[in-house]
Amino acid sequence: MAAHAKKIVLYVIVVFVLYVIITDPAQAADYVQIGFEGISDAAKAIGDFMTWAAHGGK
Repeated sequence: MAAHAKKIVLYVIVVFVLYVIITDPAQAADYVQIGFEGISDAAKAIGDFMTWAAHGGK
């Protein structure tokens, strides 16, 4: 039963994403840019933490 719910949620998300892309491509591009900036910031923060930890937390 849970597998069916996951499939339904996935289909709803895919339909919503396609709807946003089709109705407003410029806004969809902004969303993608925001997402990639967030991923980039998170990766940089993890790298900074690992550098800090490798230097003994100083």
